[in-house]
Amino acid sequence: MKNILLPTDFSDNSRNAIEYALHFFKNQSCTFYLLNVQKASSYTTDDLMTSPSDTSIHQSVISGVKQKLNHMVEELIKEHPNDNHTFQTITDYDIFVDAIRQTIKSKDIDIIVMGTNGATGASEVVFGSNTLNVIRKIDCPLIAIPEGYKFKTPKSILYAIDYWDHFNEEGITPLMNAIEYYKSTLRILKIKEDDTVTIADFDDKKRMKAFFKEINHTFHFIINVPTALAINSFVQIMEVDMTAMFIKRETFLDRFIKKSETSKISYGTQIPLLIMHSNE
Repeated sequence: MKNILLPTDFSDNSRNAIEYALHFFKNQSCTFYLLNVQKASSYTTDDLMTSPSDTSIHQSVISGVKQKLNHMVEELIKEHPNDNHTFQTITDYDIFVDAIRQTIKSKDIDIIVMGTNGATGASEVVFGSNTLNVIRKIDCPLIAIPEGYKFKTPKSILYAIDYWDHFNEEGITPLMNAIEYYKSTLRILKIKEDDTVTIADFDDKKRMKAFFKEINHTFHFIINVPTALAINSFVQIMEVDMTAMFIKRETFLDRFIKKSETSKISYGTQIPLLIMHSNE
């Protein structure tokens, strides 16, 4: 039984991510936890005026959120009837990342699925602030779903590796689960943004060949191309359905999500992104 966390702010983007999760785990036994997080700063004078005199603002607002979550669950069960799936709803009154962290611990969450939240700032070209904070601060696998992306069987998965990182089996279970379940082809891509190395410098190839020996996989190396542009181009040319990467250092993530000063092209998250974490 998998425990899947689905944060929602009731936006179309978060609902789309929930729909993706239901398809992705369609034939697996799962409990989906729909989490909505409220914060005190979101309450206004109108809340004070409309709240009954015998209830707190917190109780009044949370009651409304619970009703919306229950209604959403009813819709999901009606639209996606599945005996493998059960749903639970959670409302919290906290800082978003803290609420996520507490839920992961209390509900033994295996993976988070959430939307990319759109983007406005230079540091959020791909992800909104909530998703970006979860990726950077929460040590739990996460699948980020682009706005409007509809489920497609991940026949081909890209495993992108920063040149300076070394292959480590720790934390790779979510990727292996997806590959084995969907019998996906794995494309392993190492990226070096300058031309100071040669193809022969793919030093982890032997270890990865042994680890992925039961999986259909290929190795690729891109040199002297900005990370975002390298991944974006590879995804399009090789018809990749999901990208996976480890977040060990912010530098690789930053190069992935920010607009390149050289190319002036940002990645744009065209396909789902599986984020994994390692202590290495």
